[in-house]
Amino acid sequence: MIIALFQDQEISPTFRILGLAVFFAGMAGVVFSRFYMFFEQQYAIKYKRPFFVHLYMFKRQLKAKERHILQRKFSFYNRLNRKQKIQFEHRLATFLKDKQFLGRENLQVTTEMEVLISATAIMLTFGFRNYKIELIDKIIIYPGKYYSISNETHHKGELNPKLKALVLSWEDFLEGYDIEDDNINLGIHEFTHAIHINSLKNNDVSSLIFKRAFSELTDLLSAEALLRQKLIASKYFRPYAFTNHFEFIAVIIETFIESPDDFKQQFPRIYNKTREMLNFNYAQY
Repeated sequence: MIIALFQDQEISPTFRILGLAVFFAGMAGVVFSRFYMFFEQQYAIKYKRPFFVHLYMFKRQLKAKERHILQRKFSFYNRLNRKQKIQFEHRLATFLKDKQFLGRENLQVTTEMEVLISATAIMLTFGFRNYKIELIDKIIIYPGKYYSISNETHHKGELNPKLKALVLSWEDFLEGYDIEDDNINLGIHEFTHAIHINSLKNNDVSSLIFKRAFSELTDLLSAEALLRQKLIASKYFRPYAFTNHFEFIAVIIETFIESPDDFKQQFPRIYNKTREMLNFNYAQY
C-alpha cells in the first residue's frame, strides 16, 4: 500500500537532483576512504609510522584533581612538552570515560588508581592513532595478589580477553612505579599484552605497524644466531621473557620504558625495533 502511494506520486526534479547528489557524495566518500586506507598503509610500510597521530576536533580536559595526580605521580607526563601534555590529557580523559574500574575484596577504587592505571595505557599508545585498546572495557583492581580461578594459581595481574578485562594487583602496580629502573612494571607488562592481542584482532594503521615491527624483530633474532646467543647469554632480560612471544614483547617494552639509555647501548637494533613498534618519538626516547 505504501509503495503504491509513492509510485502514484511524481518525484520532483529538485528531489531527484538532491537524491543523486547524496548518492554520488556517498560513493565519492567510499572511494576516497578506500584510497586513503591504501595510501596510509603504503605510507606506514615505507616510513614506519602513521600519516598522522594526533588530530582532535574537540579536546577533553582533565579535572583539576586528575591533573594534579598526573603531575605529581607520573614522570613520563612531566617529560612531555606543552603541546604533548595537552594531547596526553585529552587521551587520558577519554580513556577514563570509556573504561569501567571495579574494585575487588572490598577495595575502594580511588581517582589516583584510575588516573595512574589509565596513564600507563596512554603512555604506551601515545604513538598510536587508535589508543583506546578496544579489547578491554573494564579494569579490575585487587588490593594485592589474588587467586585466579582460570588457572588455579595466585596472580599479580592478567588479561582476560573473553571478559574484556584487565586485572591488576594495586600493591604490585605501585611497586612497578616506585622502582623506576628495575625493568619490572606490572602495569606496562599487562597493558602490553592487551595492546599486542588487540593489534592481532585489528587492521588499523597502528596495529599494522606494531605487528610488522614485531615480526621483523622476531625474524632478526631467528636469522642472526650470534645476536640471539648474545641476548640469552647476557641475561639482560629476565628469564620470563623467553617463555613465549607474548612474554618476550611485554618484557622488552618494560625495559624500553624503564631504562631506555641502557637498552639502547646494550642492544641498539632491538631497541630501535621496539621504538618502531610503539612509534615512540617522545620524552627523549
